[in-house]
Amino acid sequence: MLNRENVRPVVPGINTRTGQAFGPLDAMFPAWGDAPYQTVTLAGEVRLRDLLSHLYVLIPVLDDQKHYWVSAPEIEKLLKRGEGWLPAHPERELIARRYLARQPNLTREALRQLVVEEDAADPDARDVARDAEEAVVEERISLHDQRIGAVMSALRASGARRVLDLGCGEGRLLSELVKDHAFTEIVGVDVSARSLEIAARRLKVQRMNERQAERLRLIQGALTYRDDRLVGFDAAVLMEVIEHVEPGRLPALERAVFEFAYPSHVLVTTPNAEYNGLFETLPAGRLRHRDHRFEWTRPEFAAWAGRIAERFGYSVRHLPIGPEDPHLGSPTQMAVFSR
Repeated sequence: MLNRENVRPVVPGINTRTGQAFGPLDAMFPAWGDAPYQTVTLAGEVRLRDLLSHLYVLIPVLDDQKHYWVSAPEIEKLLKRGEGWLPAHPERELIARRYLARQPNLTREALRQLVVEEDAADPDARDVARDAEEAVVEERISLHDQRIGAVMSALRASGARRVLDLGCGEGRLLSELVKDHAFTEIVGVDVSARSLEIAARRLKVQRMNERQAERLRLIQGALTYRDDRLVGFDAAVLMEVIEHVEPGRLPALERAVFEFAYPSHVLVTTPNAEYNGLFETLPAGRLRHRDHRFEWTRPEFAAWAGRIAERFGYSVRHLPIGPEDPHLGSPTQMAVFSR
């Protein structure tokens, strides 16, 4: 219980650290003087439980001082109380940093674990952490590396020199493309500015010499809209991209890529839903990635690819990626469109 003995009076004036004026501490104890506290009025319709979760996190954030030793267990508290609102909060980095007493290692780990839910009003709200979930599911067979290897082989076989990586994410495929000087122009496109920043760091863009920098561009753009910057390339890659698109918006992507950009070759990889039952860490009926809007069987993918090829004047061939099951096929399926 508060009393005059266990509460230290605060000298009235200005907080020299923040420059904030002190306010009255308590009308009941005027002799205590002033202190750097403010009265805040909250208004809105919200469940009390949700409000208390916000306050649990934000009160120490606004105070910007933790009055006890902060260690790794605080990350779990932050993630638990921030569930449902903190991942998409525009100031989540500031909140995490202050809540964790500005300890860089703890802050980095908290931000890594935060799952950013997709928000149509904020295309940058993309979850890097969700990609890790898919990687865990597929880890046993190193499927990610096999996908990149298959795509690189198909690109080399096509003779392409100017390549688009559509939905490039954090730049994993781009990293391989820039190593091969057969590709003279490489463009990574993603709707998320945050992902492009990560890709730039991965590729060490700031350290590239002028000749290297001329080969690579990273541009922000939505794949469901016509973009004149993407016209005239030899090949375009959609590696694990289409399944993240809402089915109702897939026709817009089809036109943007196959009709307007109209590259000579288009490589599309996507999960084979039939194979999911062989992943030991994937619960039955679940998709491999929580952001997937669908996952197609081999007949469904073949039907879609055939329709695209006929409509836009391409031929198409299908290639398996990863270890093949005699009944369920390969974990990843790839379609190579050429005209």
